[in-house]
Amino acid sequence: MTARITPTGARAPIGGILYLMIAFMLGAYFTFAAVQGDYGVFRQVQIRAEAEALRAERDRLYAELGQITNLTTRLSDRYLDIDLLDERVRDVLGYVRPDEIVIR
Repeated sequence: MTARITPTGARAPIGGILYLMIAFMLGAYFTFAAVQGDYGVFRQVQIRAEAEALRAERDRLYAELGQITNLTTRLSDRYLDIDLLDERVRDVLGYVRPDEIVIR
């Protein structure tokens, strides 16, 4: 390939233009990757939101576990809560006393 000579005798800056185009393309690629990529800004925001949702789920499950542990302890052989036992029997088995009226 021969260099083109302009009317003033200088060469056309094809190498410089090519260099700028390559630099622009690389810059655009890395900018896109920094924003949209697997470890980009948007993905980091999404990961933080998922982490917060999982923390809320964990806290809800810990509270539910505490309630279940409390009920299990109250119905154990070591400590029997008669009121809770009566409530569970009525709820699960549908028992009622003869002198009670059930309204549904």
